[in-house]
Amino acid sequence: MPPSLEPEALLLGPWRARFAQRSGLGVVIEGLVNQDPGVLAPADYTNEVLLSDDHREAFLALVDRAGLVVCKQVGGDDAAHRDVRGRSSRGKLSQGEYYHHDGCSGPTKPRVVEIRCPYQTVERHTATAVAPFPEVLHAQLLALPASLRADPEIAAAHATLVAEGALPEAVWDLVQGAVNRAVRRELSAEGARAYLRDVDLAAGAYREPWSMGESRFIANANPGKTMQHRRAYLEAHTGGRPNGKLVKRWPAEER
Repeated sequence: MPPSLEPEALLLGPWRARFAQRSGLGVVIEGLVNQDPGVLAPADYTNEVLLSDDHREAFLALVDRAGLVVCKQVGGDDAAHRDVRGRSSRGKLSQGEYYHHDGCSGPTKPRVVEIRCPYQTVERHTATAVAPFPEVLHAQLLALPASLRADPEIAAAHATLVAEGALPEAVWDLVQGAVNRAVRRELSAEGARAYLRDVDLAAGAYREPWSMGESRFIANANPGKTMQHRRAYLEAHTGGRPNGKLVKRWPAEER
């Protein structure tokens, strides 16, 4: 784990975050430990400790640095969250299946989006992929079939990326929009999903299965390291299978 993401970098008074040992995108918190061994962490430790007034900014700053912080086994009330909307079909992708930042329709994107899998009777089997931006845009361009690169804007961006290894920030959103429109127009639903799975792998996306009581805090807007996310079918979508819900909120803006 990089030094800036070590547990000591998250100042929580008497609490220490118990980080899972892993490689790959982001960090995973398995729970909290108190310096007094007789004190147990509250079930709803994200609200009662991580997002409390004393520790809130330190935790949000960790999300900014890591890009993704996954908190496991979170109990408590999710009444402050709203349902994650969007449905997919075998014949058409939902908008949420394309990589996006949250809150794009507003003038200001929220700093962090928390997506949570609440405790429920039906498990969540559809994945959520989270990948760094603009690296995921680079992966989209490089994984795009040659037949879809005829659009002048896409062709120019692809050539710049191959030649220089990056794109200017001013064109990121425009190029991603052009790529998404080409995929939507030219590929079948399952062809588009297969393409996006290739993008996931090329971008090093986090696509671990959801567990109930799990929250993923995603850096959505900051001057440094942001992420995009998408609803991800890791296998062909055949429909007809019950699927648990997800809920979300914007913890930096919603108190």
